[in-house]
Amino acid sequence: MNTTKTKVCSSCETQFSCGDISVENKCWCNDFPPIFNLSEGGDCLCPVCFKEACEDKIDAYIETLTPEKALKNKAATLPKTENLIEGIDYYIENGNYVFKSWFHLKRGSCCGNDCRHCPY
Repeated sequence: MNTTKTKVCSSCETQFSCGDISVENKCWCNDFPPIFNLSEGGDCLCPVCFKEACEDKIDAYIETLTPEKALKNKAATLPKTENLIEGIDYYIENGNYVFKSWFHLKRGSCCGNDCRHCPY
């Protein structure tokens, strides 16, 4: 069931593969949070531009949150994902994973570990 297509990024004009490779191997974009409406993005973006767009949209959303609003945030209700994405869920500092606000918001509550980017 190879349904991949070669597309051209509407932002940087780079060619990339888009689509499901098989029932088990979905398109790379399925690893990202479902935070865009189809009408917002126009056509597909390449992996680099799509990641940037996700980071920008998540950062803009996080800026609107207070600790009170974080308790009822939209990220906690999104489908759970298997893979963490560097730059969206975490970054690496001195060899250590530092979880970003988005990672904490997806969990839905404070873990009590006094995390640097805890939105709660």
